[in-house]
Amino acid sequence: MENSGTSELSIEKELWKAADKLRSNMDAAEYKHVVLGLIFLKYISDSFGEVHSELENDKEHLSDPEDRDEYISRNVFWVPPEARWEYLQKNAKQPTIGRTIDDAMEVIERDNPSLKGVLPTNYSRPSLDKQRLGELIDLIGGITLGTEEAKGRDILGRVYEYFIGQFADAEGKKGGQFYTPKSIVQLLVEMIEPYKGRVFDPCCGSGGMFVQSEKFIRAHQGRLDDIHIFGEESNQTTWKLCKMNLAIRNIDSDEVKWGDSFLNNHHKDLKADFILANPPFNDSDWKGDLLREDVRWKYGLPPTGNANFAWIQHFIHHLSPTGIAGFVLANGSMSSNTSNEGEIRKNITEADLVDCIVALPTQLFFNTMIPACLWFVTKDKKNNKFRDRTGKTLFIDARKMGTMIDRRHRILTDEDINKISSTYHAWRGEGGQYEDIPGLCKSSDTEEIRKNNYYLTPGRYVGTEEEEEDDERFEEKMQKLISELKQQMEESNILDEEIKKNLEQIGFGI
Repeated sequence: MENSGTSELSIEKELWKAADKLRSNMDAAEYKHVVLGLIFLKYISDSFGEVHSELENDKEHLSDPEDRDEYISRNVFWVPPEARWEYLQKNAKQPTIGRTIDDAMEVIERDNPSLKGVLPTNYSRPSLDKQRLGELIDLIGGITLGTEEAKGRDILGRVYEYFIGQFADAEGKKGGQFYTPKSIVQLLVEMIEPYKGRVFDPCCGSGGMFVQSEKFIRAHQGRLDDIHIFGEESNQTTWKLCKMNLAIRNIDSDEVKWGDSFLNNHHKDLKADFILANPPFNDSDWKGDLLREDVRWKYGLPPTGNANFAWIQHFIHHLSPTGIAGFVLANGSMSSNTSNEGEIRKNITEADLVDCIVALPTQLFFNTMIPACLWFVTKDKKNNKFRDRTGKTLFIDARKMGTMIDRRHRILTDEDINKISSTYHAWRGEGGQYEDIPGLCKSSDTEEIRKNNYYLTPGRYVGTEEEEEDDERFEEKMQKLISELKQQMEESNILDEEIKKNLEQIGFGI
């Protein structure tokens, strides 16, 4: 029996724990598509099933529950009988379950053109343990995902987002190719506020920027049909993941294309109101040698060995006259002078395009220890929405912010995100009183940046924070520290004794 009342807090964590146990020795990159494909199938089957029941129970008998048009008119995917979850669950213990799932995916793609070429269809491969696959179907079958109640609680959205994050962690370096940590995406979206217009991510991964933009609009009581999303992703399996991620939220992804933004730009004529992106850091394999003559390199020719300034100019090229771009880059982008990068940064600065730079704390990313920063670029600092910021750039140093959630990972808290975004919003005239705060933020003019050789590292501008006087006397402080140390040593002794006992029990006394 399905459980629609599972704990709000733990549902995604419990499901992940069970699914991860079934992974066994399978590579996380491979298992990701197995699990997320099945979760997607369960979701559309639940959504279909709810409408099917409603049509079956139509007292006036005016509706046909097997009429495909009934579902299309309600913006629900049509699921043929051989692809419905109850049919899959009934066959979960059969050795042919892999082929059954592949067939289900194929008929769903056939009958729903927007999913053409999107769903994973390799469940019948010999290397996939069919017993474990059946157990995974039983596990996912135990949770309701696509009913109106479940949608209201965003169960699927939370499960999908949590799983994508966990897979990114499990895959390590490769995980960063499809996932930007949630707190960074939240910060980018809160900073640029994509209420209305064209939202573009030319390296969109699994679609997190679009999902967060939708959440932002809902949180601010906006209208979802006021934004139109455009995207491109060069990795085909990641692109499929993105399309599924958007489909479960009914976000129109027709303009999210599979392709290389540099070599095969699907949106050549697009001028976006908002650009949100996390391109690969310091990418040396971007085929820059094939693009020496390109209309996008208005501020200088980017080096073939590093795509950072190719991405920046790609974003600028696609901005509308009043658009704004917020994106993540490696810290080197703020100060590098190699291979023409310093000259490009100088030209972008002199063109008065850099609105704000935020230095981020370390350990925010799953895939890299490279320190990162956020750039905010706009073509019109005089625009009507905000105050005139001509010739000014805001620097924010957030390196001391964030909270460690385990030994390897840090997140920005809601309080951190609010502090950074409200500082920026006050500076550009959206309410609140802006003032320079030593160690945190500084509004600098182009002349000051010029004097600093066009280095855009916030630490150069914001200075150091004023230290508060410490009223606690040295003796009291030492007493407190010794007390804490004593407690920790006692706990350590207890643990040592436990370890000795455990070793003795298995015949290895110390």
